Amino acid sequence: MKFTSTAEPISHDVIRQMVMRAATVAAQAFTDVEQAPEGRLRTLMDSHGEVIAARGPAHPLSFESFLAMLTGDLAGLLPDGVSPEEMTGVHLINDDGLFEEDLFDLDQEQRQVAWAVQKATRDGRSTSISEIEQEMDQVTVNSGLRKRGTQEAYTKGRSNLSRFPTGTEAVIRRLNLPSMVSQFYRPISFAALYEQWWFACPVCHWPMKITRHRSRTAVTGRAQCFYRPHAELMGASYTFKVPAAGRPPTLIPGSPPPAFTGEASVLAPDLRGSVPKPMPAAGHLALARGPWRYTTVPGLLEIALYDALLARGFVAASEPGKSPAALGADADCPGSVTLWPYLDAYDLHVDVWLRDGQTKSFLLDIKDFTSEMLLAKKIQADGGDSGGAEWIVVPDHRQASLPLLRGVCKEFPVQVATAGEIGQTICRTAGIRWA
Repeated sequence: MKFTSTAEPISHDVIRQMVMRAATVAAQAFTDVEQAPEGRLRTLMDSHGEVIAARGPAHPLSFESFLAMLTGDLAGLLPDGVSPEEMTGVHLINDDGLFEEDLFDLDQEQRQVAWAVQKATRDGRSTSISEIEQEMDQVTVNSGLRKRGTQEAYTKGRSNLSRFPTGTEAVIRRLNLPSMVSQFYRPISFAALYEQWWFACPVCHWPMKITRHRSRTAVTGRAQCFYRPHAELMGASYTFKVPAAGRPPTLIPGSPPPAFTGEASVLAPDLRGSVPKPMPAAGHLALARGPWRYTTVPGLLEIALYDALLARGFVAASEPGKSPAALGADADCPGSVTLWPYLDAYDLHVDVWLRDGQTKSFLLDIKDFTSEMLLAKKIQADGGDSGGAEWIVVPDHRQASLPLLRGVCKEFPVQVATAGEIGQTICRTAGIRWA
């Protein structure tokens, strides 16, 4: 059905985005026992109002029903006739009564899709491009890095955001980032603190989430990366016994997850023997969540793929298309690789130098969306890849998304692969070994 107003009807994509955003804020307030009760109630009432606005007058929802639905399937908050799509089966609050962290990813990814749709249509309906950009911190970060104007400065700044998502105030100052980027380094979040201590994820080095769990006989603690694949698939998940007051806990690693094998093993982090140590919150800063999740996390994979190709004999190039002679490459050099070419038009450009004197190029854009359906929508809205890449590359742990994404990309001159697959393809083309 259509929702009437003085302007245009609200699209189903926008309804889902409005409900997701309001529900995310509400679920955080609902589970945040540290916040003052009056503040939680005010947030919940505001979020209820936003959901009512999204549902429209034909689908009223009482405040009591809204609160009850926060612990159920997120799709239940949508009005009749609106397909849940990426919201199907998503729960706001997990079995431990805690906020489900993947909701942040879905909210951000919905905004990226809305931004891509707005750029493509220019029809002015619903949220404007500028409003969405203002809400997406990572867009501001990338814009700030580009203002330095040179490829070298952009690559250094972008690399630093992946290598240093946290640091002391002195370390962050020495990165010499533009002010509109450095403003996103902030004090360690309360959700990552045990008293005055925090622990860095051994994969991405961002502060891990700290929770306490009470049983009939004891209280135990848990530290795990906010990025679910790091916690569940790469081992960045620990328990700890509650220590004496004023002392930091000691983390205990769980059973190691199954190791990545074959072509996926090359880029997998090795955490054997690596247990994070407590760090004092005082004097330390961490990137805001948006830039960490959508700049730092995918950036680590981009850098890992770049480094893996260099380790296999490729030579670094400041820009694509340079000849072996211009790069001083040996005769047996397989090719060149450029990281974030043209100020990050796409993520990697690989030139493989074939024996017949020809060059085979691979233009790669790495996408790490929690929701494969939202990534598919973004590809459709962009008409393939917005920066001109010819390959959409997803992390190896998102291999299950390939059938959907390949189906979507049949419409466009874009292919899809996991990071391990594309590394294997490039090296096979060059006649060298990947794994």
